[in-house]
Amino acid sequence: MARRPPSPVAARPAPAARTRRDDARPRRDDARRAGTRPAGARAGRGREDGEPRPARLARVLSVRALVLGMVLLAGFTLLFPTVRAYLAQRAELAALAGQVAAAEQAERDLQRELDRWEDDAYVAAQARERLSYVLPGETAYRVIDPEVVVEEEPEDGPEPADGPTLPDGGAVAPWYATVWDSLAAAGASGPEAEE
Repeated sequence: MARRPPSPVAARPAPAARTRRDDARPRRDDARRAGTRPAGARAGRGREDGEPRPARLARVLSVRALVLGMVLLAGFTLLFPTVRAYLAQRAELAALAGQVAAAEQAERDLQRELDRWEDDAYVAAQARERLSYVLPGETAYRVIDPEVVVEEEPEDGPEPADGPTLPDGGAVAPWYATVWDSLAAAGASGPEAEE
């Protein structure tokens, strides 16, 4: 009879025959069930590429950081004008709201002033104050500050007569004659007359 090769199941050592060293290391089947890899499998993969794990990790992180930076830059470039316009419009809206509030306050003040003119006593007081009006039978007095007005002594001369008076020459010449006389006097006192 020919002898058969041993089956793979038969070639395995019995579970009881494990050594202490084997018990300390987790089995790959156990790690797969737990959802993790054994330490040797992770370390071995980095070595398969021929690149150490920290350098590969730094390269992946730098590429990710570069892509993230580009996405953020593109987002900023697209959103910045919109945000700036929004903030400018908010500032303009606030300024316009302030102008509206000031205009409404001015309108209320003017309406109050207009309502005051409906009172006859206020109208009479304004006529007295602004236009110096007096009621019939009253005498108006104007007080002038003595420091501002300098009192002049009247010159001794003829008493003023009622009505229009003539100049000292007695006759009144027309205006064009007066202008002609003044030009003639200016011409006579020219540079030749001074010599």
